[in-house]
Amino acid sequence: MVWDKTRLEQLRTEFADANGGEIFDEKFRKVAEKIISKSGTRLAPYAGIPTFLSAPYMQVAADDPDFGNLQVAITGIPMDLGVTNRPGSRFGPRALRAIERIGPYNHVLATAPVFDLRVADIGDIQFQSRYRLELSHDDIEKRITQIVDAGVAPLSVGGDHSISHPILKAIGRQQPVGLIHIDAHCDTSGAFDQTKFHHGGPFRNAVLDGVLDPTRTIQIGIRGSAEYLWEFSYASGMTVIHAEDISGMGIAAVVAKAKSIVGDGPTYLSFDVDSLDPSFAPGTGTPEVGGLTTREVLELIRGLKGINLVGGDVVEVAPQYDATTNTAHAAAQVLFEILSLMVFSPSIGKR
Repeated sequence: MVWDKTRLEQLRTEFADANGGEIFDEKFRKVAEKIISKSGTRLAPYAGIPTFLSAPYMQVAADDPDFGNLQVAITGIPMDLGVTNRPGSRFGPRALRAIERIGPYNHVLATAPVFDLRVADIGDIQFQSRYRLELSHDDIEKRITQIVDAGVAPLSVGGDHSISHPILKAIGRQQPVGLIHIDAHCDTSGAFDQTKFHHGGPFRNAVLDGVLDPTRTIQIGIRGSAEYLWEFSYASGMTVIHAEDISGMGIAAVVAKAKSIVGDGPTYLSFDVDSLDPSFAPGTGTPEVGGLTTREVLELIRGLKGINLVGGDVVEVAPQYDATTNTAHAAAQVLFEILSLMVFSPSIGKR
C-alpha cells in the first residue's frame, strides 16, 4: 500500500466524520453492533451498579428460583471459613465486581461473551450462618444444584477454594466430571485440625464422593513447600504439572496435555489466583513465589477453546493484601476468559 494524498483523502472520506459505532470492517461491525449504539455510545465502565463483567443483574429467589432462559449464571460466594493461612477471600466477589473495565470483546477467541451468551450476575449465595463452614457448604450445594437443574451453567466467584467441593457435588452428582485445575497447590490433602472441610482438600473430597473423575483431572502450576501433602493426587491418577516444568514444556504442550486428559467429556475449570506469581497477584491467602505470569495464564485458558465446559470458578482473591487492585483485576480477566470459553462449549453455547 502506498501512502499519498489520494489515500489520505480516501481515509478522510470514510472515517473523518464517522462515530465510534460506525465500523466498516464486517468482522468488527458484527461485534460493534452488539455493544455500541448507532449514535456511537456505549456503557461507561465506571457508571451504574457494578456486576461481574458488567453482565446484567438478575434477582433469583433463594427458594423456588426462576432462572429464565439463562445459559450461564454468575454467582458470588463470599465465604472464607476454610482458609489455613490469611483470611479475606470473602471479599473476593465484591472486589471482582468493582473492577471497572474487563471486556467486552475477547480478540483472541473472537467473542463478546456477555452479548453472545444469555448470562447474568444472579448475586451472592445466601448463607445460614457466617460462622459454620459445613452449613455454608450445604448452602453452596443447594444453590448450584438449583442452577444445574435449571439447565444453566454455573460460574462462581469465591471465596476460598473449599467452595469447589460442594459445587462439584452439584455438578457431578449424575456423572463424575473432569477437571482442569490451575493452582499453586493440589488441594488434595486430608483432614487436619479435626476437619476435612478446608481449602486444602476439596478435590480429594470430590473424588471420594464420586463426583470428580481423577483420571480426567489435570492440576497445573503446582509448586511450594506443601508437595508432601498431595500424595492423593498421584495415588488417584491425577496428572500434575509443576510450575517449574512449564517453561520447558511450553504453554502449547500444557494445553495439549490438558485437552488429552479431559477429552470430550463434561469438564469443570477451577482457577485459584495463587497460581499466579505474587508479583502479579499478591492479594491472596497463600502466596507462592515462582508462579505463572498473567500472559501465560491467558494463553493457557484461551487454548482450551472447544472443551466441554460445564462450569467454572475463580477463587482465593483476598483484596485487602493488594492496594493496587492488580490481583482482583487479573482474577476478573480470568473470569472473562472462562466465560468466553463457555461460548464454545458443546454443553453451553448451543443451548
